[in-house]
Amino acid sequence: MKFITAIIKPFKFTEVKAALSDAGISGLTVSEVSGFGRQKGQTEVYRGAEYSSSMMPKLKLEIAVSDAFAETVVEILLKAASTGEIGDGKVFVFDLADVLRVRTGEQGDIAI
Repeated sequence: MKFITAIIKPFKFTEVKAALSDAGISGLTVSEVSGFGRQKGQTEVYRGAEYSSSMMPKLKLEIAVSDAFAETVVEILLKAASTGEIGDGKVFVFDLADVLRVRTGEQGDIAI
């Protein structure tokens, strides 16, 4: 099993969610986060005053999948979240030791 974490631009979420749904991925967790990478933020103008924002708003997606779906999910994320611009985000893939469904006690792939 794999645990995939993706950091994406917020406006790409609808496209990413639709692509994952079309591929049969039925569950994910979404969190609003902020951070910066190589771009080090951006400069904006508000009411005529210029200011620098080092923390960019992003969405963090967390998806647990069986090993068979991991590569497909990563490909979908890379394609659907890409704008070709700096700050598109990152995808992290971790080995997932175990999953347990709280309600039924099911364990492993069946609990995903």
